[in-house]
Amino acid sequence: MIMPVATTLLILVAALGIEAAFGYPQQVYRIIGHPVTWIGALIGKLDRELNWDEDSDAARKTLGVLALVLIVAVPAGAAWMIESALAPTWIGELVLALIASTLVASRSLYDHVRDVASALQTSGLEAARTAVGRIVGRNPQTLEEHGVARAAIESLAENASDGVASPVFWFAVLGLPGLAAYKAINTADSMIGHRTPRHEAFGWAAARLDDLVNLPASRLTGALFAIAARFVPNASTKNAMRAMRRDAQHHRSPNAGWPESAMAGALGLKLNGPKTYGTARVDDAYMGDGRRDVTGEDVYSALRLAATAWAIMVALLLIIAIISRM
Repeated sequence: MIMPVATTLLILVAALGIEAAFGYPQQVYRIIGHPVTWIGALIGKLDRELNWDEDSDAARKTLGVLALVLIVAVPAGAAWMIESALAPTWIGELVLALIASTLVASRSLYDHVRDVASALQTSGLEAARTAVGRIVGRNPQTLEEHGVARAAIESLAENASDGVASPVFWFAVLGLPGLAAYKAINTADSMIGHRTPRHEAFGWAAARLDDLVNLPASRLTGALFAIAARFVPNASTKNAMRAMRRDAQHHRSPNAGWPESAMAGALGLKLNGPKTYGTARVDDAYMGDGRRDVTGEDVYSALRLAATAWAIMVALLLIIAIISRM
């Protein structure tokens, strides 16, 4: 069944509130894992069974498309059955909110980035490198203190889109099946969407589809950061908008540049640029034209900006829900 718009959005707001308040309890994770780990297990199995080194690139690309269809169809189908069974009752809608809350990551993202800021200010560089290593793919041992702070803010900006705004967008548009499908695509991209000899062909479809489904929310996140800058001390909406218009298109990712450039412009920073993944150096474009000497206090400012943007997002969802009921 198709839920009314107001019902969908109110379930979504409840899910965001639950996740912000409680996150995903470690006790639950130890007992049953997490929905993303279940999806990851399916992806891993399909990668092992279908991705063979001796196959041609064309065959691996075709099998990658087939794998992606299964990766998306299984969780989306399960979510559709759950939503259809639960949606007609208020108790069912509360359960839907609980389930949806497991697929949004604002609390865990905020906590991990805050750990980096705290380590920078109280525990020293090595502790900060350890903390930032939990949220970035680059080699933290190559980062000095300013680099650690920049990496934390860049991760916060990008994941505010991938981990928060995109799940919200797809739940708002397609309900729980849309949210489950998005998380499956995003997880597939993180596992097999790499330009490596093993996954260049097999993960091609996952990487391209992830770029597509993240396109709306990346722009939305940048806009929310710009609006939120009006309510954060020493932040600039004007500079956020200018940085997005100038820099976002030059990012290596078709989506990450929007929230990163908005964050950089709002806070008067210069983010992104050359970085090291493992032993490989990647020359990426700069986002923003401010300071490169980023500090732990700047990380806290970025957290305030992100939290304010999420509050604005919730307010907009409530306003749309109220209007749709009139």
